[in-house]
Amino acid sequence: MEPFTRVTAVAVPIDLPNIDTDRVIPARFLRKDRSVPEYSSFLFHDVRFTADGAERPDFILNQAPYRGARIVVAAENFGCGSSREAAVWALAANGFRSVIAPSLGDIFHQNCFKNGVLPVILPAEAAAGLRRQLHDRPGATLTVDLETQAVTAPDGAQHRFEVDAFRKEMLLTGRDEIGLTLGFETKIVEFEARHAREMAWAVPPRAST
Repeated sequence: MEPFTRVTAVAVPIDLPNIDTDRVIPARFLRKDRSVPEYSSFLFHDVRFTADGAERPDFILNQAPYRGARIVVAAENFGCGSSREAAVWALAANGFRSVIAPSLGDIFHQNCFKNGVLPVILPAEAAAGLRRQLHDRPGATLTVDLETQAVTAPDGAQHRFEVDAFRKEMLLTGRDEIGLTLGFETKIVEFEARHAREMAWAVPPRAST
């Protein structure tokens, strides 16, 4: 997982509240391998493209100032609905590293941490102010600094955010739970060997071949 320390990037404002994960990635794409080159096109697919695959020019990610965006500034309850981790995969496939909102779907919020995307919760007024600035200055950048736990707006104002200390450390070091466990691999092997030696009676014999 790519570590997250500090990202300065173009941010895209999404004003519609209650955007669910089925809009982020429609259910019919959930069985797709996320390593395929076209995976990035599944993000917001049904509102981003027409039935024949052409881009919808009115959709904000299809507009030139926002094509390279790596930060989403959303409205309330972004990522609600079903618990599909693919919603975060689709965002990550498009280069997004952070989602800022007044609130996020609970499972979506946790899935962000597991996939190197930093979820930032700001007060509704602060998030709305960021979106206004991004609309007024298309292509403007934000800075999201995990170490200092601050978002710097286009006008220079800083907004502090809270983050769980364990999740913060995992993102800073680029580890998920599997990576954390593998960090103890030597100790696990040592324990298993000691267990087999000291409690041989509890270790079932290997089946003969």
